[in-house]
Amino acid sequence: MEFLKKILPVINAEAHCDIPCGIYDPTPAKIAAMTVWRMVKQIKELSAGGDHHQGSPEYLNMVTRRITVKEQHAQMCKNELYILWSDFFKAEHLEKYPHLHDLFWKAAKLCSKNKQEIDEVAAQDLVKAVDEIAKIFYEVKRDPKRFESYKDVTDKLF
Repeated sequence: MEFLKKILPVINAEAHCDIPCGIYDPTPAKIAAMTVWRMVKQIKELSAGGDHHQGSPEYLNMVTRRITVKEQHAQMCKNELYILWSDFFKAEHLEKYPHLHDLFWKAAKLCSKNKQEIDEVAAQDLVKAVDEIAKIFYEVKRDPKRFESYKDVTDKLF
């Protein structure tokens, strides 16, 4: 074994688990997307006025914290989507859903857009994209009723 360690390069990899464990779910992506949307709404509300002057340290602190959370959750959403895209969905799913790659690609781009901007429409579009992926996910799992439960719970987060 030591011989192999000397001739083969060491590569670090990070993944959901790569066993494969079979434990996948779109809910963490939806929670992250909803958090992005909520932070955008709160930033807009703070910018519209309130108790704090926009240049005050308190205001800057409140906005900065929300921007940080928005960006962190946009990245979390992207990470969760990548796990589903690369680990859960297989070639046979792409045959049945030929638009799946494009859907994931656009959702990942929306994650980036939401990190870069404060745009409520982009945040809502991200939530819709995650929901579309979730619908396909539950169809593939042959459990469309779970999609209804997923929507019922995640649409009421705020």
